[in-house]
Amino acid sequence: MALEDYNKKRDFSKTPEPAAELSDDNAGRFVIQRHHASRLHYDLRLEMEGVLKSWAVPKGPSMNPNDKRLAIQTEDHPVKYLSFHGTIPKGNYGAGVMKIWDEGTYRIAAEYEDMNLVEQLEKGDLKIEFFGKKIRGAFALVHTKRREANNHWLLIKKKDKYSTDLEYDAEVFSDTSTTARNKNTPVKKLNPGEFVKPMLATSIKEIFNDKAWVYELKWDGYRVMVQIKEGKVQLYSRNGINYNEKFKALVKDLELMDHDVILDGEVVVVNEDGLPQFQALQNYDESTSGALRYYVFDMLYLNGHSMVDLNLLERKSLIPEVIENLTYTLYCDHVEGMGAALYKKAVDAGMEGVMAKKIDSKYSPGYRSEKWLKIKAVETEEAIICGYTDSVGGGAVFGSLILGMYKGDELKYIGNCGSGFSVKDQRELLAQLEKLEVEKHPFKRKPNLQSRTPHWVSPLLICEVKFSEWTKNGIMRHPIYKGLRNDKIPHEISAPGDKKKVATANFSNSGTNTLEVGGFEVPISNLDKLLWPESGYTKYDLIDYYLNISDYILPYLKDRPQNLHRHPDGIKSAGFYQKDNENLPVWIETEEIFSASSKKDINYFLCQNEASLLYMANLGCIEINPWHSRLNNLEYPDYTIIDLDPSKENTFEEVITVAQAAKEVLDDAKIKGFCKTSGSSGLHIYIPLNAKYTYEEARNFTKLICYFIEQKVPQLTSMVRAVKDRKGKIYLDYLQNRRGQTIAGPYCLRPKPGAPVSAPLKWEEVKSGLKILDFNIKNMQSRIQEKGDLFTNVLSLETDMMDAIQRLEG
Repeated sequence: MALEDYNKKRDFSKTPEPAAELSDDNAGRFVIQRHHASRLHYDLRLEMEGVLKSWAVPKGPSMNPNDKRLAIQTEDHPVKYLSFHGTIPKGNYGAGVMKIWDEGTYRIAAEYEDMNLVEQLEKGDLKIEFFGKKIRGAFALVHTKRREANNHWLLIKKKDKYSTDLEYDAEVFSDTSTTARNKNTPVKKLNPGEFVKPMLATSIKEIFNDKAWVYELKWDGYRVMVQIKEGKVQLYSRNGINYNEKFKALVKDLELMDHDVILDGEVVVVNEDGLPQFQALQNYDESTSGALRYYVFDMLYLNGHSMVDLNLLERKSLIPEVIENLTYTLYCDHVEGMGAALYKKAVDAGMEGVMAKKIDSKYSPGYRSEKWLKIKAVETEEAIICGYTDSVGGGAVFGSLILGMYKGDELKYIGNCGSGFSVKDQRELLAQLEKLEVEKHPFKRKPNLQSRTPHWVSPLLICEVKFSEWTKNGIMRHPIYKGLRNDKIPHEISAPGDKKKVATANFSNSGTNTLEVGGFEVPISNLDKLLWPESGYTKYDLIDYYLNISDYILPYLKDRPQNLHRHPDGIKSAGFYQKDNENLPVWIETEEIFSASSKKDINYFLCQNEASLLYMANLGCIEINPWHSRLNNLEYPDYTIIDLDPSKENTFEEVITVAQAAKEVLDDAKIKGFCKTSGSSGLHIYIPLNAKYTYEEARNFTKLICYFIEQKVPQLTSMVRAVKDRKGKIYLDYLQNRRGQTIAGPYCLRPKPGAPVSAPLKWEEVKSGLKILDFNIKNMQSRIQEKGDLFTNVLSLETDMMDAIQRLEG
């Protein structure tokens, strides 16, 4: 239809709707608008072929597969309609109030990827997946093929993890509805007959007091989900292992409960002082000394009603009544606000530590959250058993366990554990280990075992150990065996230098969802999208990279307007820049700044935290381009930059030579400069200013420095801006230092083959042999861990321009 029909129906001098402009974005976006015109209906719009293909859905979409909702195809709309909301005045086509009901991205359903969207549309059978806030998962949009109603389609939800068998009314989830409940959460009916993954907590070091948090004792046991439906009790580990046989007494206890429920808690064996004994739990049977206990700290479901949308205290308040009169099942109580006091009491009593939970936290099955925190007094870790050594004196069953953890996809040796076992423990362990023996060690590098004779095993068994500290080499000091764990899987066990940020566990390469980061729901989609086809790196790798270096890159982004450079289709397709931003989640901060060139206010995106960084990555922002100045001082940059920009004729070795000449000039002026790779073909040299000078002053100063550099290497450098007039020389670009000008920031990736990083350097590294691809998506994290932030002084030091100039001219 293109946009002819859209244009014919509207007088743009009388309606606020966007003009009929085609777009080449093709970013796979959708919007559903609640349109209260002569009749209330919902408009579904899919970005395709430079327009929005549109359908009016009278009853609104449904997440129930039994509902087949009529969808009437209407004229195509411009892509700018994605963000349109407001009132279309009376007398205009479609007059009435239009609000955005849901928005996000969509794609072809995985099993139908052999057909493109246009082919499916022409065939009249669209199979797509939505990634919105309210509408998620697989849908079919099918043409009815009725001659009398050629524009009639059906919108049908497919059965998946997002679908519901409950009655679904879009109005319940409308902002205008008084019955709206948790509008931003998709409906999904919990079933106590099906395994539900528990919500996970984040580890932190220090206890704190906060009235917005509650604090519980941290029990040293097995995390267990109890699911009861029609009297049938199922006990599951966090990974779905059934514990019914192991804890028969607990099953019998719970069978006395007259409710359908899903409970979350910790199974422990306690001694006569009430303290948990982990080894006793590991070896538990009916003859085990100590008392079996199941401490319940949360409830997800009760008698047909999901409780995950209630806040923590509302959920907990119902637990005591539900579990009353049971023998082994107890309520895990809490204190409000007084974290430090409970922590001290717990540690003094010999407990492991405490849990801190935000009072307003909802329950997110399967997600790790920063609204649940664990604070432990004793260092404990799970480790993978990779082998064992012979007993030196021959008096023990074996000498020690050889332990490892994953760092990336490779196993790293973390030490030997030779204490904490009983003879019975060792015999039982050896019986299991002998069945797993292999000839070769599983590590990247064979560990130095100091003449102890090793026996290698397949890295499948996980044990828990306590220890005093980590050494600088990443080895456990004085590890003591606590017991085996069968409630986790080996690839969950990561080395300290490879600890993923909290949100990493919330998504997988094939999945798409939202990611809770710092209390914000970040939409994550198309994780298997190839962004670097030649290298095989996907959007998952992009998001994972920024997630794990966020602490280092954020200081260079916070409070700085961003020029979004998006590559949603990968580096082989032309990207585009986006300054003006609309239709963002409410938690994204923006700043309106007047643009003299555009003669209007630009709504700039602000990357203030980890969540907004990942939001940018999900948009396809491979590289990050911040302003040089911050909001509180926009006219005064924090630094000035010399961009060494080579022509096609230049080698990178020549760029290095020019950088070395620049260092000599800076040294002569006693200026502290900082160099980084551009991540493309050049180098960037930052000079800290600490916001003491205007952009014009900074630019003029940098221009002068560049003249001195040109004098040192005239055969290689040019100050001429026009490429054709540079005569194959390296351009000393000082014009990057203007208000609103941006450049690829420190630690950001670049949309270039091999996924290079714009990497801060030590000056001694700026020498012959340096390569742009020395620093890339796969090795940058380990470089940061080894060298720290080499650019940190860029944001704190300052340069006295007059003193520097006098030194150079003197």
